[in-house]
Amino acid sequence: MKKYIASLALCLMTSFVCFSQSKENWTDSVFRSLSKKERIGQMFFVRAHTDKGKAYEDSVAKMVKKLKVGGLVFFQGGPVRQAALTRSYQSISKTPLLVAMDAEWGLGMRLDSTLSYPYQLSLGAVRDSSLLYLMGKEIAHDFKLMGMHLNFAPVADINNNPRNPVINYRSFGDNKYNVAEKAAAYMLGMQDGGILTSIKHFPGHGDTEVDSHKDLPQLKFDRARLDSLEMFPFQKLVGRGASGVMVAHMNIPALDNTPNLPSTLSRPIITGILKDSLKFKGLVISDAMEMKGVVKFFPEGRADLMAVKAGNDILELSEDTRRAIKLIKKAVRAGDISMGRIDSSVKKILNAKYEAGLNVAFSPSLATLYEDLNRVSSRQLIQRLADASVTVLRDDSVIKSLNPTRRTAIISLGVATPTIFQTELKRSFPNSMNFIVSKIASVGDINSMVAELRGYDQIIVGVYDYRKRPQSNLDVNSNMKLLIAALARLNTVTCLFANPYTLAGLPGIESSKGLVVLYQNGEEQQRAAVKLLEQKIPATGKLPVSVNSFFRNGDGLEIKL
Repeated sequence: MKKYIASLALCLMTSFVCFSQSKENWTDSVFRSLSKKERIGQMFFVRAHTDKGKAYEDSVAKMVKKLKVGGLVFFQGGPVRQAALTRSYQSISKTPLLVAMDAEWGLGMRLDSTLSYPYQLSLGAVRDSSLLYLMGKEIAHDFKLMGMHLNFAPVADINNNPRNPVINYRSFGDNKYNVAEKAAAYMLGMQDGGILTSIKHFPGHGDTEVDSHKDLPQLKFDRARLDSLEMFPFQKLVGRGASGVMVAHMNIPALDNTPNLPSTLSRPIITGILKDSLKFKGLVISDAMEMKGVVKFFPEGRADLMAVKAGNDILELSEDTRRAIKLIKKAVRAGDISMGRIDSSVKKILNAKYEAGLNVAFSPSLATLYEDLNRVSSRQLIQRLADASVTVLRDDSVIKSLNPTRRTAIISLGVATPTIFQTELKRSFPNSMNFIVSKIASVGDINSMVAELRGYDQIIVGVYDYRKRPQSNLDVNSNMKLLIAALARLNTVTCLFANPYTLAGLPGIESSKGLVVLYQNGEEQQRAAVKLLEQKIPATGKLPVSVNSFFRNGDGLEIKL
């Protein structure tokens, strides 16, 4: 009894030591229960869906039960279906599964009937980083409700190439300091909320025009440039306690001159730079091992084998997990890979499972899950983020001079039906008329509308990208671009609900009397624009990327109430 009291007193005085010892005991106990093959299985995370039917779900269950994989990466589906399936998978797994998701802008990135936060490029315009911290905590709460533990976010890539087909709006922008600050706020919010994160895509996927899902991109910059720019946010976030780092499929000769070798398979990059130079001690996670960027030159399981040798702890989405485990087991027997190399990763994975709470049984509650995931507080925060992103690039005093009583034309370009922006503005401007111009409008249609506009005192234009993911170029014809330029020369306020890079493809828009950028075509962004024009919120956003000589990073006029 005296020994127990003394031990308890020591725990109260040195709680961190006791916590570490408790984690160590749990990790060692689970580790000793695993065979060599099962330890290898812990390094593999497999794809899971709830929108592909029972046969697919059963195939995942088979891998959980037979291969003893370490975790799941959920993709498309529904929240209740996923939570129920997670309970089922956990019940048949010998070792608790670490459940992950790519949810850069929240569950809505993957799941129906859930909320989406603004894209990271929108968030790059927000000056108050504490809002991103709050977003991280909200998303962490959603993950815990779903029985998930690891978010493959945030993106820490600097998008300094407007033609980047894969990062682009997923980045906080092209300024390394802003990217590091915003990514840290988001990351720390999630981690303080109790989930693991994985910053990505190390050592930087921003300056490329090749999508690593389809081919192997190459970064040809020298080491000095890579250290000072691409790797800068990762250095900062590792220093602030990132729990995980995802490695990109990039060929980078300055860091490893092996021909056609992706960074995911490079020991000098992963072990030499990330682990040894940057002193990263957390989980090293490969980008998806099914992507062409990694398997194009290393097919038939070679990539999986090389990824382990390079120093990855978790291999997600192997082309063939069963084959990969067999190849690695064979390499261990042959002495090509030491079992110590495997064991070090497995212990890190088990430690992460403990930190994520998997030492205690948890079963997601299904009865109120939909309501819990669609909280009023979350919706309010999404609107606050949209409001804070509003960026005014041009204003010749036209925004504050808008008069609700004057005859007003409210025009939507690039859509086929009235928008929330139009509908809500009409309530504030009762003496108004709505116009809709589709993305394929003819010259005749445009000329007729322009002629009618001569009878209006003020014009408010919304330009929309109707696509789910906002690209760098608007999907409109040349007639529409000419119309946008013509309207810009009038006493017009133009609100762009699209990727800011689209400004470069709209010559003449720089002549706008009033120009507001909202970054994406979402309901919250449309309501934020309405509130600005009604003078209910200030404009505080700053452009997070340089578009051309007219619109540069950091531009943004402050409009006060």
